[in-house]
Amino acid sequence: MAGAITEEPPPAARGRQGKPLIVTEDAVLLDDLLRLCAAAGATPEVHHGPPGPGGRWDGAPLVLVGDDAARRVRGAPRRPGVVLVGRDQDDPGVWRRAVEIGADHVLMLPDGEQWLIDRIADVAEGVGRPALTVGVIGGRGGAGASTLACALAVTAAHEGLRTLLVDADPLGGGLDVLLGGEAVEGLRWPAFAASRGRVGGGALEESLPELHSLRVLSWDRGDRVAVPPQAVRAVLAAARRRGGAVVVDLPRRLDEGVAEVLAQLDLGILVVPAELRAVAAASRVSSAVGMVLRDLRVAVRGPYEPGLDEREVARLLGLPLVGEVPPDPGLPRQVAGRTPPGAGRGPLARFCTTFWERALVEAADA
Repeated sequence: MAGAITEEPPPAARGRQGKPLIVTEDAVLLDDLLRLCAAAGATPEVHHGPPGPGGRWDGAPLVLVGDDAARRVRGAPRRPGVVLVGRDQDDPGVWRRAVEIGADHVLMLPDGEQWLIDRIADVAEGVGRPALTVGVIGGRGGAGASTLACALAVTAAHEGLRTLLVDADPLGGGLDVLLGGEAVEGLRWPAFAASRGRVGGGALEESLPELHSLRVLSWDRGDRVAVPPQAVRAVLAAARRRGGAVVVDLPRRLDEGVAEVLAQLDLGILVVPAELRAVAAASRVSSAVGMVLRDLRVAVRGPYEPGLDEREVARLLGLPLVGEVPPDPGLPRQVAGRTPPGAGRGPLARFCTTFWERALVEAADA
């Protein structure tokens, strides 16, 4: 059980990073808290009572006070980020003691273990603004969604953003291949199939292949074509906590795993060739995606059939227009030469740069 008694977020939620402080003389409780800290990747500092003025009591990003120590810390200065930890679910006095020490939360073990691991991991990693997360999906097959996703990721990395490119299409052949990095060492999706609960953002980033100044989570060439939805949720949440930009290449086939991705996107881009048949197909994709994703926009790719332009395609679909994905005559030659989409100063790179400039301003104003 975990209960909140104030609205003030702990310092960890505002980006502070450091060692949590444990205050207890209960040896059994201390063992439990040390185990949970280890699971969260944090090394705590332990005291039997509150440290002196101006010490760790004031500076620690998170303070875990054992119920046995509540009386000893009653006179300590009030501060956010204090959690009172106990075991007796039926103790009627625990809330009174929490108020006396100015605790933000009351937590009972073992029920609240996962909640506490998450809070401690926030401290260990440092939590700031989550990554701007953009999904790209084709209105029909061959629309160029994977190419645009790669170009957006490459451009974001070249602009200095911490960038992760996620391949959510197990049948797409692997974005690492498109980026010329199929032989680069690092983990692929099947390695995360057993992930549950919380995945460390830093550990995730370091485990993935690094290509063109960005990290790539792709599929391998094995037989597995799906990972459990809870693993998708945990991995993408870890990626977002690192900040910067996350770009996801989405399949048109929607399942539970894709629904988990859609739920964490800030916005989606539907890539639609300017053909009536493509618009009809994209309308069905838009209806399905729009059930989960609130902010879906359309990017139109030429050449145009008679009577169509990018604004008409957007009007027919009832979606906001990102713009026209420009033709890039040099792209096939670039890809063949192992130069990724979005590299250099071609039309596609300029389109992606403009997109990020606008999207980042929108995110900052939100």
